[in-house]
Amino acid sequence: MEGKATLPLFFLSLAAIFLSLSSALDHQTLLLNPLPTPPTTLSWTDTISESETAQLDPNSPSATPTPTPNTLSVQLHHIDAVALNKTPTQLFNLRLQRDAFRVKTLTSLAASPNRTTRGGGRVPIRGFSSSVVSGLSQGSGEYFTRLGVGTPPRYVYMVLDTGSDVVWLQCAPCRRCYKQSDPIFDPRKSRSFATIPCGSPLCRKLDSPSCNSKKTCLYQVSYGDGSFTFGEFSTETLTFRGTKVGRVAIGCGHDNEGLFVGAAGLLGLGRGKLSFPALTGSRFNRKFSYCLVDRSASSKPSSVVFGDSAVSRTARFTPLLANPKLDTFYYVELIGISVGGTRVPGITASLFKLDRAGNGGVILDSGTSVTRLTRPAYNALRDAFRAGTSGLKRGPQFSLFDTCFDLSGRTEVKVPTVVLHFRNADVSLPATNYLIPVDSSGSFCFAFAGTMGGLSIIGNIQQQGFRIVYDLAGSRVGFSPRGCA
Repeated sequence: MEGKATLPLFFLSLAAIFLSLSSALDHQTLLLNPLPTPPTTLSWTDTISESETAQLDPNSPSATPTPTPNTLSVQLHHIDAVALNKTPTQLFNLRLQRDAFRVKTLTSLAASPNRTTRGGGRVPIRGFSSSVVSGLSQGSGEYFTRLGVGTPPRYVYMVLDTGSDVVWLQCAPCRRCYKQSDPIFDPRKSRSFATIPCGSPLCRKLDSPSCNSKKTCLYQVSYGDGSFTFGEFSTETLTFRGTKVGRVAIGCGHDNEGLFVGAAGLLGLGRGKLSFPALTGSRFNRKFSYCLVDRSASSKPSSVVFGDSAVSRTARFTPLLANPKLDTFYYVELIGISVGGTRVPGITASLFKLDRAGNGGVILDSGTSVTRLTRPAYNALRDAFRAGTSGLKRGPQFSLFDTCFDLSGRTEVKVPTVVLHFRNADVSLPATNYLIPVDSSGSFCFAFAGTMGGLSIIGNIQQQGFRIVYDLAGSRVGFSPRGCA
């Protein structure tokens, strides 16, 4: 009898231990909001408003600091904002499909970084999503802006992407052009358009420059799904809400094939020598930052700032690492992750190491949505989070998410904190950045995923609400936790 009485006591003791461990964890409250509904209309202004002017200098206590010619601020919108007749659930599923394609392409590129194009630099990721108009799943590049091209400026939509370098857009006359929202840019009607001669320093920056019979420099950018853009490498004036930036090297694509639908082209924000930050380095000091807000209709637009004002005084900085085989991506050093205030055992810097051959590593990417971690790191993180949420009702798996909860009927829950430990910078994530709604029925999932490849990617769901500062002159990236306020 004595042994039978001891057994339940043993299990009661174990339960008490688990409860005490769970209560000892650091928690934060998650308000359970449904999937965001995109705005029904997009508003763009060609000049900067007074309230946005105040945001140009995050270090200034003044409400209206004076903008300078060396500062540029641009509105961003998520591509969901131009998807027609789609429910929030449909938009979310399309986002996950785009995400899977992009991660596959990024991982493939990182594994084979020496492939080059026929005149346009190393093969970058695809910049657009056909879901902008047609709802097809291929593509990437989640945020776009509206800017003027040429003199006088013709306004077009351009995708902004930290995973690509070359700036390009479709140009008339077209040999082949895909459908876009605005009239195709005609360089013959611009007073500021100029072709780049063969042998010039700009032409030589292309990995494999080529020339036509007129001795004009040609570029080509090829993408992982067989899509490409080909045309003249040229210089042109770009106008960002009234601010002109002259002599930007752009690809003027007369032959563009693939599933690029909607936007006119791409503004590459990568780390390579032909990206927009590199080309405008003398004016904007190779500094920019962006703030990605959630995609609900009530949110103000996301934004990107170029110049010294992009650097927030409250940002926590981590050094940028160099991949000798691939200069486009922004590599950072992730050394650990905490859940509930405790470092997760088994997640060490060695799991994310960028080796001398350019394999492995961790990149920040604006076009990937869900953060991917190497499988051993993800498994350890997931198990720690599950242990800290044992009191929540588990739900079925959803798409790539294997840790989901049925929170229907509830308005808020307590969840353990999650902190990403970069070298010299601890980034504490809001609960909305790692437990997200996946349908309209109260299902929420842990917004990380594992990958069998060596490359880990910090996606834009985890970046949401932070101002992410890219200080290329200082070779560092910063995280400002209240930079979107």
